[in-house]
Amino acid sequence: MKPLIFSSLFFIVAGILVSCQKVITVNLNDVAKKYVIEGNISNEPGICIVRITQTKNFTENNDFPGVSGATVAIADNGNPPVSLTETSPGFYTTDQLNGTPGHQYTMNVVVDGESFSASSTMPSPVNLDSIFVEDKMIFGDSTRTVHVNYTDPDEKGNAYRFIQYRNNVQEKDVFAINDDYTNGNAVSTQLRTYDNSTDDIKLRSGDSVKVIMECIDTSVYLYWFSIDAASGSSDSGTPANPVSNITGNALGYFSAHTSQAKTIIAP
Repeated sequence: MKPLIFSSLFFIVAGILVSCQKVITVNLNDVAKKYVIEGNISNEPGICIVRITQTKNFTENNDFPGVSGATVAIADNGNPPVSLTETSPGFYTTDQLNGTPGHQYTMNVVVDGESFSASSTMPSPVNLDSIFVEDKMIFGDSTRTVHVNYTDPDEKGNAYRFIQYRNNVQEKDVFAINDDYTNGNAVSTQLRTYDNSTDDIKLRSGDSVKVIMECIDTSVYLYWFSIDAASGSSDSGTPANPVSNITGNALGYFSAHTSQAKTIIAP
């Protein structure tokens, strides 16, 4: 997977085209700001959080304060919606909902007269069997890689997101995969390669490695997959905004997922 450089889920790219004769400067015009909504509910008690921020123009700083004063509610399988409370600027939470696999959850947000909604169905959990660190020689250089092991169910359509921490600091990389090529198989997949020659990404013996495995639905997988693609190679075109499952012209996502974690100490 490729490293992710991504500020509050919004990409704005400017170009300067240089030729032998002259320099052409592209104007960095202001664009209409959009709300960025990141909603999560899991099968773990107390994990029901919606964060709301707003995009900025190219010339503004990279500080994205939370948006206060929104009305946020989530409904479980069509039952009456539960209102979320703003616990800090831009963060809305509730302890009245615990996610259940197989249930569909619908999020509704109203902020400054604009309405946004999204639905996500929580998949059945797939067990994270183990994680391990492996030393490899690549082009003569020693590297360390973190791997996860799990068994994909026989039914097609499963998708996963992995979140990796080193010494309690979350890695920026995006790891999202589906079962298009692994359906029904035992899977061992690499998450991150650590270059032992570079201090800032060196994985040392004794470091703590934590991996969270989320079982996500197809719409959420497409969101994370599109983020990974948008951070892609230099020969690609201008990156697009990630594919959102939120209606109403907002950026972000709403994810109902199962979650489990494993932690090891690097040998």
